[in-house]
Amino acid sequence: MLRRIDLTVEAADPRQVLPRARVDIGAAVGAVAPIVSGVQVRGYPAVREATLRFDGVDVPAPRVPAAALAEALAALDPTVRAALTESIRRVRLVHEAQRRQSVDVTVVPGGTVTERWIPIQRVGLYVPGGLAPLASSVVMNVVPAQVAGVESLVVSSPPQRDREGQPDATILAACALLGVAEVYAVGGAQAVALLAYGDSSAGIAPVELITGPGNVYVAAAKRLVRGVVAVDTEAGPTEIAVLADRTADPVHVAADLISQAEHDVLAASVLVTDSIALADAVEVELARQVELTKHVERIRAALSGEQSATVLVRDIEQGLHVVNGYAAEHLEVITADARRVAERVRSAGCVFVGPHAPVSLGDYCAGSNHVLPTGGAATYTSGLSVQTFLRGVHLVEYDSEALTEVAPHVLALADAEDLPAHGTAISVRLPR
Repeated sequence: MLRRIDLTVEAADPRQVLPRARVDIGAAVGAVAPIVSGVQVRGYPAVREATLRFDGVDVPAPRVPAAALAEALAALDPTVRAALTESIRRVRLVHEAQRRQSVDVTVVPGGTVTERWIPIQRVGLYVPGGLAPLASSVVMNVVPAQVAGVESLVVSSPPQRDREGQPDATILAACALLGVAEVYAVGGAQAVALLAYGDSSAGIAPVELITGPGNVYVAAAKRLVRGVVAVDTEAGPTEIAVLADRTADPVHVAADLISQAEHDVLAASVLVTDSIALADAVEVELARQVELTKHVERIRAALSGEQSATVLVRDIEQGLHVVNGYAAEHLEVITADARRVAERVRSAGCVFVGPHAPVSLGDYCAGSNHVLPTGGAATYTSGLSVQTFLRGVHLVEYDSEALTEVAPHVLALADAEDLPAHGTAISVRLPR
């Protein structure tokens, strides 16, 4: 089911031999540009037209009533409510430890620089509702924003035809559980545009940051509004890489590869191993386990796609080179001395260490965040965290003596850059 790439004889750049799903955000930009510009000019009427066209439902007023949020929470299965509550507790516990504190630095006597961390005031959080309505993404987006101290949170999620234009009920219940009162039944590119531009006539204020996963059209819309607002990442299809040796259980490895393939036909599942015996055993397990799943066709398409593979390496050292070059969204390390190996990983959205920390744990209840960089972006960026919702601002305080002491250096640099007015702004303050 998984194609094989043999790097035991000839090493190659993993960025070249491990192709990802073909997702052309640039092409999608052309498709969504008229939607985004329409929302910018006409506001919610343009959103309503796009919603009817793409979601097949007319939503005259997008804001979900408070009563609908309360009803969704009241009707939520008690076991699901307990699971969401525990997920919130664990995610909050981890993210509260991330909150940066202000730092005061005395550069010289009388001269200080203070770095303050200020929360973004209004944030839009996008929650997908397509193949799999992700109530867990409500938790992963909302909790770090709340911990950061964001004052105004708005969640947007696609309307469902079978719910008379309301978003998925579990998504609404999760919003209610977290105390999010401003929720809009809007999905896709039009949701991103509405969050970015707002509509004053409809009482919808624009946000300053948009976060959350979505399909290629959501990613394309984020690219178009970047600069008008901040965005987190242009997320692509989900990815899992498993770095494993002969100590790994093939039943576990196969189950983990399948779990991510369940998301999308473009999802990537990659096994990197120095054990042919493990690779063979995983292939047998994949054939057995796939037939037992609910979404057989979707999973089979993902596992047999060009974005998925088993990569044979000479040893774990080469395996580390491969996974660092690939920079997976999710990386599992299931090897002897797994913690030591995992600490040598430089590029991954999140690393799951050992046989008892599968990606599915991180999706829901590990306490980590599951909104992570895809498509190799983990080489230069991080997953969603409290820091996503904070801005660092420096306060510079110098007294007369400290300014006088450093003035010759500032004047010299201003002169070197031929910016004499910069120097004048210093010299007029010097004692006469």
